[in-house]
Amino acid sequence: MANDKKFVESITDMEKDFPQWYTDVVKKADLVDYSSVKGCMIIRPYGYAIWELIQKQLDTMFKETGHENVYMPMFIPESLLQKEKDHVEGFAPEVAWVTHGGENKLQERLCVRPTSETLFCDHYKNVIQSYRDLPKLYNQWCSVCRWEKTTRPFLRTTEFLWQEGHTAHATAEEAEEETIKMLNVYSDFCHNCLAIPVIKGQKTEKERFAGAKATYTIESLMHDGKALQSGTSHNFGDGFAHAFGIQYTDKNNELKYVHQTSWGMTTRLIGAVIMVHGDNSGLVLPPAVAPIQTIIVPIMQKKEGVLDKAYELQERLSKVARVKVDASDKTPGWKFSEYEMKGVPVRLEIGPKDIEKNQCVLARRDTGEKVFVSLDNLEEEITNLLNDIQANLLKKATERRDNKTYIATNMDEFEKTLNETPGFIKAMWCGDRACEDAIKEKTSATSRCIPFVQEEVSDTCICCGKKAKHMVYWGRAY
Repeated sequence: MANDKKFVESITDMEKDFPQWYTDVVKKADLVDYSSVKGCMIIRPYGYAIWELIQKQLDTMFKETGHENVYMPMFIPESLLQKEKDHVEGFAPEVAWVTHGGENKLQERLCVRPTSETLFCDHYKNVIQSYRDLPKLYNQWCSVCRWEKTTRPFLRTTEFLWQEGHTAHATAEEAEEETIKMLNVYSDFCHNCLAIPVIKGQKTEKERFAGAKATYTIESLMHDGKALQSGTSHNFGDGFAHAFGIQYTDKNNELKYVHQTSWGMTTRLIGAVIMVHGDNSGLVLPPAVAPIQTIIVPIMQKKEGVLDKAYELQERLSKVARVKVDASDKTPGWKFSEYEMKGVPVRLEIGPKDIEKNQCVLARRDTGEKVFVSLDNLEEEITNLLNDIQANLLKKATERRDNKTYIATNMDEFEKTLNETPGFIKAMWCGDRACEDAIKEKTSATSRCIPFVQEEVSDTCICCGKKAKHMVYWGRAY
């Protein structure tokens, strides 16, 4: 058994070095490999299976709200990108440019899409003429490229996978309703599928998306007290429509500009799952996004009937869970450590003595608890256990977030809290960009969001002492 434990010995203790712990887990859980292209990652089958489950469940939610999937080109002509001034300025430092096709220099540079607003706008101006053409509710699953200076698997990479919704509406009210609706879809997904609690709110003008009228966000808190922007939804108003000439004729035969939205989630959600639920034995996956929900480990598998029973249980349980039998020649102890590392929610152990007693052992990844259960009602036991694990992970994550959410009424409190007990800090702000900039420069903390549910934790701005306008969630972030 001593050799079995070597599987996890190379994991750094998260309390000693959280970034290194994260890197260790990503590699040891076989989620990614490093690529020969700097800043890009190879998503391994197990990591991609998690993304597929995220994609499948989000895609279902999008379609239930009336959205359709489309696909846009990965290249954007420079002239098209230049049409919306604020937008291009926001992305200019991160754009990768294509200048040659084979050996021939292109007449116009093409950027590798950092996002697809301009492509959707160029398309919408061709397909929207009448109010009967609205709304357009489109979503795209693709990869994008942003030339990042500092990268880390899943959290920030040069190329990453995502979905980007792009919609067009007849009125400002409809666009705002769509923007909030999709933010709530994201919030529900994180809560119900990823077991991650989030704070919903609006970004400040400084932090909002380039070219947007308003940006709304869901913010989650990682195990180390840093925040992670987990999804955003943007109301573009009619700014892009004016820039690209997207007009329609309304019921009164008057020419109007459309109002647009955009919203997106990325593979950084996998990073969020790792950092919210993981522990010093590796990954801990919520059952809803676990590629293997139950791993069956045969004990003394060379004994007659053991493997047969394991495969029989797999066939039974496959009706209620994603289940796998590990019949490899690795020792049981090694298998235990390996699937703990991979975050598999339930381990089922079955051996000769268990078969005699018509029972098996179920071990929970979230608590480590082991129980003996009868094989007669195993399907029900597994279903109930997976549901309980999903609920328990959300409960633990919510309690941890709440315990790491603090109040500061002045800058001394703010800095002390940030440095000694990092987490979300609720503090008042006057609304002045200069104060927001000063707070970031002094503490490296950023405004995470102006929450929809406002509290008055004091009367004055923590930075300048003037009358406060908003309570803001602040924190250092990934």
